[in-house]
Amino acid sequence: MAPLERDFFRRDPREVAPELLHKVLVAGPCRGLIVETEAYCGPADPASHAFRGPTRRNATMFGPPGHLYVYFTYGLHWCANAVCGAEGEGLAVLLRALRPLSGLEEMWTRRPAARRQRDLCSGPARLCQALAIDGSHDGDDLVSGGDGTSIVDDGMAPPARVVRTTRVGISIATEEPWRWYVADDEHVSRR
Repeated sequence: MAPLERDFFRRDPREVAPELLHKVLVAGPCRGLIVETEAYCGPADPASHAFRGPTRRNATMFGPPGHLYVYFTYGLHWCANAVCGAEGEGLAVLLRALRPLSGLEEMWTRRPAARRQRDLCSGPARLCQALAIDGSHDGDDLVSGGDGTSIVDDGMAPPARVVRTTRVGISIATEEPWRWYVADDEHVSRR
């Protein structure tokens, strides 16, 4: 499995997001095939955490591309994003859902409420819980993988059919068609 190059991430998140489908997120012993993503376009996107500029919370978004931006939401859940674009732009792709590949025993332990395998990583908060991604992973280098977290290409072909739709779970900029998912994959999150 080959780690994605830094230049892969050094682009507009609307280009990166659909190309992340069928890449593999690795977190320790756990691996999952990315099947759903959303793009967030920084200062040009009112739904983005970077819309109002850098803060202590979103500092990683404004850092180098190819790092993991992890944030806490609703006082309950962690969500993970791949930082994109050039340093200082505040662009990212939210990792919304995975198809579990390995480390399933750990995922089941961390997600005791899951009843089926598709429930393990079908949504950004579930994904982080299953892979034990939390605030300590904010800033992890996805290219070097030195922190135990990476996104790699395992040689799987791009999906045959990709669906593009509006983003979910937001209340502003809801009209932007910046969500992509693998058609007919049961691990995609539900609206």
